[in-house]
Amino acid sequence: MLKSLTWITVFLWMILIFYFSQQPVHISYGLSTTITEQLIETVQTIVPLEEVHVDTVNHIVRKNAHFIIYFFLGIFILGALRKNGINRIRSIWLALFVCIIYAASDEFHQLFVPGRGAQVKDVLIDCAGAVFGIGTATIISSIRKRKKVPSKPLV
Repeated sequence: MLKSLTWITVFLWMILIFYFSQQPVHISYGLSTTITEQLIETVQTIVPLEEVHVDTVNHIVRKNAHFIIYFFLGIFILGALRKNGINRIRSIWLALFVCIIYAASDEFHQLFVPGRGAQVKDVLIDCAGAVFGIGTATIISSIRKRKKVPSKPLV
């Protein structure tokens, strides 16, 4: 059951990515602008900022969204592969490969969405997110394994 659940999580996350990618530019931009405005408002309650350009911050928010969503996709794919018995090194490379292919196909898909286009830099940001996600999950897994395995006496 757990094996199936891990793959369901991967596919649901991919559907979420597809959902955001299929939105025409005016809807996508409106959503991210709303999030950006709320973020600026929240930050300004803590640290009053002088002149803030919503468009500049919105660009940063949109690019970070690419990174973050693929950060988690990398973790989810790696987890699904590991739960299905794929060895550590192979699962790392396979998870990265799937993320790269999905990122490229997602950008290609955007060529057919009104007002959107494919950008190589977005694929690179997606891949960077996946690498960091896979790397983070691998490091955390290694730390957990070291804590579980009792150390052998030196003598």
